Amino acid sequence: MNVIHTIDVAHPPLHPDVVERELNTALSTVRNSSSLRVLKIIHGHGSTGKGGSTKEIVRNWAFRQRSRVRGIINGENYEVYDADVQEMRSEVGQYPDIDLNSGNPGITVVWVK
Repeated sequence: MNVIHTIDVAHPPLHPDVVERELNTALSTVRNSSSLRVLKIIHGHGSTGKGGSTKEIVRNWAFRQRSRVRGIINGENYEVYDADVQEMRSEVGQYPDIDLNSGNPGITVVWVK
């Protein structure tokens, strides 16, 4: 059973309004699914490597959704030793993910209620 839904809003870069619309649609998809519980958002980390506007849009959007989700895990913290990641993977299952333990600042993982 697949528990993770991945959305890429960085390739190609999208207008901020489109990014938010895509994120809202993806969140609804996961919330309405009987099996999906995790939304992985690929937003990139900007051309400077310090965070671009799409990353900021995604993380601000995720913060505003915090009452609708169980947790928000920044990609740089998405590792098996993180308490939130352990709790999430314990509850939803040990799904394979190439970004786990990669310290990837270009993603954000949202654990959906």
